[in-house]
Amino acid sequence: MPEALHTDVCVLGGGPGGCSAALQLARLGVPSVVVEKAVFPRDKVCGDALSGKVMRTLERLDPDLAATVKRDAHSMPSWGVTFVAPSGRALRVPFSRNTGVGEAPGVILPRQRFDDLLFQRARSTAGISVLEGSPARSFERRADGWLITTGDGRVIEARLIIDGSGANSHFARHIAGLQMELRHHAAGVRAYYNGVMDLDPEGFIELIFLKDLLPGYLWVFPLPGGRANVGLGLRSDVVKARHADLKALLTQLLAAHPQLRDRFAGATLEGGIQGMGLPLASKRRSISGDGYLLIGDAAHLIDPFTGEGISHAMISGVYAADIAAEALSEKNTSAARLLAYDQRVWKRLGKELAISTRLQQMANQAWLFDFVVDRANKNPALADTISSMFTDLDMRERLKKPGFYMDLLLGRASRP
Repeated sequence: MPEALHTDVCVLGGGPGGCSAALQLARLGVPSVVVEKAVFPRDKVCGDALSGKVMRTLERLDPDLAATVKRDAHSMPSWGVTFVAPSGRALRVPFSRNTGVGEAPGVILPRQRFDDLLFQRARSTAGISVLEGSPARSFERRADGWLITTGDGRVIEARLIIDGSGANSHFARHIAGLQMELRHHAAGVRAYYNGVMDLDPEGFIELIFLKDLLPGYLWVFPLPGGRANVGLGLRSDVVKARHADLKALLTQLLAAHPQLRDRFAGATLEGGIQGMGLPLASKRRSISGDGYLLIGDAAHLIDPFTGEGISHAMISGVYAADIAAEALSEKNTSAARLLAYDQRVWKRLGKELAISTRLQQMANQAWLFDFVVDRANKNPALADTISSMFTDLDMRERLKKPGFYMDLLLGRASRP
């Protein structure tokens, strides 16, 4: 056996969650080894939207890196989201009341670029060792930690594991026991197109709820130079029930659907259409255990309604690092001690994810989308209420309550 590399924490995966964990550990003076199966830069199938939550987390973690992301030539500032109801009626919802003033709350940047910026920052940070080009293959639990062997034969001895190796994590499935459940999982496809018509000049991302796709949606996210990230997502149990071919469906909708065909008539596909799996947080799971913490997609933390996963990966990565540092200093990495991580994550994200789960369950009602969008377009106060729901969880929770829709019927729904 080759000589082992010794470290306090082995971080599986060099994506946003893993790099956030490693960077936070370095800030706390805890050494780590990041094991990444790919060689960077590498592509990651995603919508490429970096929400305000992503940028706020990055600003706290590394202000200089956050500034670099905003200045990147491949990025586009994003000031809001446009919801398109099944009727075709659109509701433009800004993230800020001062759209176009100062810095935009969100950014759209291809994941290949964003992830590489994070990965290279981690690589250059003291206290972080990076092994790329081969995955972690085997895990042996020992009294003092873990013995980890990579696919190319390298050996790591670590006191604790943080798993950020993504939706197809071997560790999460076979060691932690998190199984994929179709009802709590989504399938998606993504492609890049050039020459798409009517992209929003202020970087508003489009979520298009076509009747044939409910409870899923199609997205169009603008990028610099007239390019766009275009894709669709649908819950996996619905995909199975409909025997849906999502790649073929995306091509068909862009070519023939009345809401899309004119915009894509002169567009050209760059490369191919790629698929992805999205483990959803519509079911609360245990995300830690004896000697390990799961973060991001490996922990099934993707928002069930919006499909957002980057911010949750970064937030959970930072929390995992904080708890890991505390547990290591106490020389206690037991499941009971690490349960504090679950509690911290669910305290921060639980309410938001519960609301998103409810919204996902309601998303199959085409008439409800049409109704809310129609009323909001006629009522500026209601439109302002919906805009506020993006930053105020108490406001967003109103969407779960039947009384909100009764107020809509009676013309009373507005900001409290």
